[in-house]
Amino acid sequence: MERFLNDATLGCPRGRRQAHRAPFSTTIAGGSMFQNRMPRYEVLSQDAMATLDKGWRRLMTEVGVEFMDDRALELFRKAGQRVEDNTVFLDPDFVLEQVAKAPREFDVQARNPANNIHIGGDSMAFGAVYGPPFVRQGEVRRDATMEDFTNFTKLAQSFAALDSAGGIICEPNDTPLDSRHLDMTYALQTLTDKVYMGNVVSGVNAADTLAMSSILFGSREAIEQTPATISLINCNSPLRWDDRMLEAQFEYSSAGQPVVLTPFILMGAMSPVTIPAALVQQITEALSGIALSQLIRPGTPVIFGSFLSNIDMQSGSPTFGTPESGMGLLCTGQIARHFGLPFRTGGGLTSSQTADAQAGYEALMTLLPTFLAGANWVMHSAGWLEGGLVAGYEKFIVDIELLQMLRAEFTPLEIDEESMAFGAHEEVGHGGHFLGAMHTMERFRDCFYRPLLSSSENYERWMRNGGKDASARAGEIYQQKLEEYEAPALDDAIRQELEEYVVRRRAELGD
Repeated sequence: MERFLNDATLGCPRGRRQAHRAPFSTTIAGGSMFQNRMPRYEVLSQDAMATLDKGWRRLMTEVGVEFMDDRALELFRKAGQRVEDNTVFLDPDFVLEQVAKAPREFDVQARNPANNIHIGGDSMAFGAVYGPPFVRQGEVRRDATMEDFTNFTKLAQSFAALDSAGGIICEPNDTPLDSRHLDMTYALQTLTDKVYMGNVVSGVNAADTLAMSSILFGSREAIEQTPATISLINCNSPLRWDDRMLEAQFEYSSAGQPVVLTPFILMGAMSPVTIPAALVQQITEALSGIALSQLIRPGTPVIFGSFLSNIDMQSGSPTFGTPESGMGLLCTGQIARHFGLPFRTGGGLTSSQTADAQAGYEALMTLLPTFLAGANWVMHSAGWLEGGLVAGYEKFIVDIELLQMLRAEFTPLEIDEESMAFGAHEEVGHGGHFLGAMHTMERFRDCFYRPLLSSSENYERWMRNGGKDASARAGEIYQQKLEEYEAPALDDAIRQELEEYVVRRRAELGD
């Protein structure tokens, strides 16, 4: 799961904060990212927002947040915050001053400029599943391997609906623990030409990611000028930032690379059971981590992170795709927009063990509010199974279908004289049909969404083709995509330098 492996109110008037907002980078050339220009779905009243404001201010001031890193404690101490042991009692107004230094929007470069992404505003970027130690392939559930990691990386490269393969798409348990981050980063850099995530298991791993990114993009200066990675920094909820995450945060924030400061909250376990209490805790944790990034390097890009769901109160197991998680997701979008921050949440989350009906409807229960909220960075968009313990091949394809359908649904209609098709009525007349009309013939190839996975065959034809359900069809699709995969071109000198770095560092790490 993500936590263990590493998605005039509220105290901050909008106008005042924007005056202090520093730009981070200019827009860079890129491909056609999905732009969600639909209205945002907001569920919190002004009174509710004001109540949440009082809550996070009190929690931050009276209970405080633990930072298990002496450098973090010293930065807060020098900034005038009260520090007792590892607990920092934060002045909310000070925190808002730090948050105001973070850019509202920023760019991240890919080695193929057509795959550059923009974080913030209407832009939505999607990455694959992150962190599972197991995979499911058909009926087989087993430990993930490096071959699985490269397979999922190739699949992510193969679908335009994904802007990133992600980071730890699955945990390759057949490679040495101390050096597997080198193999994973190398695979992400060479098998895809999209944005990738940085390794955050330790400060050493983060430093290696930065070094390899500097090789890929030409220099450290090149990646500091325009970021080349996005990295996930999870809070050890409740109210603790642990040492390994902070080590990675210091590396990435010092280099100007965006970090996703994410409270990992399962209501009933890592927070109280009520959604408002979880939201207050989430705000406290996320803003405290964002404040630290701005102390490390003022103006460095950050993403307001949210991973909010609940446990089954009968079994204690984590549950996903629940109504409560959907409501929390919608609230998070409204809160992040208030602070003027890009935000991460959502994904194709499910508790199901297989790519069955439950996996589909729970994934949609998370992905639909993700679009309604307009999340900017969406992790776990393809392949998540079994509460994040499993990366599923068939589920990967199911999620791609969901993503593509939602992107089509959330594209605003273009209503003009041509789309009214008055001429088609003149041609067809009363009681006719439009199948052969000129208007139809000119548009039939792309007038409707064409499914990747779904079947609309009649029963007889479906039976002649094997009577396969969605999971079986998904299995055929991912296998075909892997067979058709072609690696994106990479300069031989860069590839050799990356290979030499991996070999040298693996020896230095003792593997």
